[in-house]
Amino acid sequence: MAYNVLPLTRLIEHFERLPGIGKKSAQRLAYHVLNMPGDKAEDFARCILDAREKISRCSICQNLTDSEKCPICSEEARDKTTICVVETPQDVLAFERTREYNGVYHVLHGLISPMNSVGPDQLYVKELLARIGQGGVLEVIMATNPTVEGEATAMYLSRLLKPLGVKVTRLAYGIPVGGNLEYADEVTLFRALEGRSEI
Repeated sequence: MAYNVLPLTRLIEHFERLPGIGKKSAQRLAYHVLNMPGDKAEDFARCILDAREKISRCSICQNLTDSEKCPICSEEARDKTTICVVETPQDVLAFERTREYNGVYHVLHGLISPMNSVGPDQLYVKELLARIGQGGVLEVIMATNPTVEGEATAMYLSRLLKPLGVKVTRLAYGIPVGGNLEYADEVTLFRALEGRSEI
């Protein structure tokens, strides 16, 4: 049955649907938006719409970009022989903050999770295999989160990649099990990269 919802209530509900936002945080955000000057609120709304319309996936690595190829894939100086496989675009940002990794990335946009009905077909695995099939890739670093799903995804991909003649490595465990790469500090990520091992 349809019913009318006050605009404020609807705004709070929408903020509550965002990951990591509880009821109190949603209320704070909604009231903050309501207290914005009109032009700032319009600019905020426009930014959301612009992002939805203009941001797409890079044709090579599947990272988010506003052009056909992301800046990392377009950069000539990057080492294209090494691909770091990550779960989300946020993980790319985390590695880039270290300023120590000069290879390229491949973003899966998720992890294999049978409990959540997510299989390899829902991820960008075929695109990764196609990249390696073109030749020139020497190493693939599995940089999925150290969780059950992250480990399962890394093992699944390593089994697919090994017959293709590439070295497959896994990040060393400077990152705590159950943690997220997005929240790891630069030193921890750098040590994890340096201590990676073949799988």
